[in-house]
Amino acid sequence: MHKKTLVLFLFLLFTGCAAGSSESDRTIQAQGQLLIQNQERINDLQAEVDALRGQLEETRHQLNQTIERQKMILQQMVGGSGVSANANTSEDNTSSSTATTPSSDLSGWETSGRDKADYNFIMQFVNDGKKSNEVVAAFQKFIKAYPKSGYLANANYWIGQLYYKQGNKDQASFYYATVVKKFATSSKAADSLYKVGLILLEKGDKKNARIVFQQVISKYSKNKNVVDQAKKKLASLK
Repeated sequence: MHKKTLVLFLFLLFTGCAAGSSESDRTIQAQGQLLIQNQERINDLQAEVDALRGQLEETRHQLNQTIERQKMILQQMVGGSGVSANANTSEDNTSSSTATTPSSDLSGWETSGRDKADYNFIMQFVNDGKKSNEVVAAFQKFIKAYPKSGYLANANYWIGQLYYKQGNKDQASFYYATVVKKFATSSKAADSLYKVGLILLEKGDKKNARIVFQQVISKYSKNKNVVDQAKKKLASLK
């Protein structure tokens, strides 16, 4: 009797241990799966963070580029549409503020590799009538040295201005037309187109001058100063 009882006790003991061991294994397995799932989620979150970091860097880069472009546009806008014979427009601030006291001389001048610095340097001499030929040569050198510069429209415009003041209207017209054709959205485009019409009128070509003045009014309606001048010229042709 005692022997049977002992056997039954041992059987129940081992059965309970086996059941407990099986339940423990299932618990460990479940915990392991949970850890794996958590790690996968962490990896996914890390990938998302990396992607967002990359997007942030790209956005920052684009923002910096936008700021630089805005600075360049502002530099051109500050320049206005320039002074010229019979145009009643204003000079670039860079020239009007320093034209009387140039920091150096244009003789033997060479580009530095920095278009903004070189442009501002040349602008110091724009109002110096005695150096107009040197300024023209400097701007021509500037154009060749910086074919992608944001100041190309201004450089071509000022060459046109200087040639116009010298009485070389054919050359002036060429550079004004270059601004209109290649830099139609430039702050100098409206005045350049007006100057083309003005030169045509001064040469006696009233028909084409009228067409050009009409284009000034239609294309650059927001530039009130130049548009008003074009309207006055049209009125004088009636």
